[in-house]
Amino acid sequence: MLDFGPFDSRWDALIAACPLILSMPGGHAGRQDSMGFDVRWRVSREYCSWLYYTPDEKYEMSMLVEGPEAPPYDQSKRSCVMPMVVADKRYAPESLKYVYFLHGHPEFPTGLSEKDMAAIALIRKVHGEYVETREGRVPVGFIAFFAKSYEPVQVKCDGFFEYSMGSNEVLKWTRDKQDRWHREEVR
Repeated sequence: MLDFGPFDSRWDALIAACPLILSMPGGHAGRQDSMGFDVRWRVSREYCSWLYYTPDEKYEMSMLVEGPEAPPYDQSKRSCVMPMVVADKRYAPESLKYVYFLHGHPEFPTGLSEKDMAAIALIRKVHGEYVETREGRVPVGFIAFFAKSYEPVQVKCDGFFEYSMGSNEVLKWTRDKQDRWHREEVR
């Protein structure tokens, strides 16, 4: 992705990716229980990307893929079909390590859909459960960014859900009033 990274830590890369993905046209709809969510949700789009680890021991993000409009028979569904590999001409394809599948998400619900579970199984089969990095062993997973409020001009990253391969727990990462990040298990 042009003008993104590289980053020395996955945390810095995630914090930079969150507002980028949420600020795409229709990239977020705010909280599910807020006024007007249903309209914003109907016009929202799913954007996704890979966060990957390079032989230079840096984190990079692939180009964003925009999902199709929700099917008219089920406006609750959003999807995004990412290629299973990144084409980064600077590196041999087999030298890249896939760390996170990134996408936007409403703050609620926190559960994974059947389609998400099938995608996780496929990612696990293709890329494994863990990636060895300079930071240590990192479980491959899904990251779902969210914004609590709907601000069409300036989007604030309020947090994200982390679904790790090989784990049944869902972690919710949010900021406190001092702008420090905290995690809680939500499932």
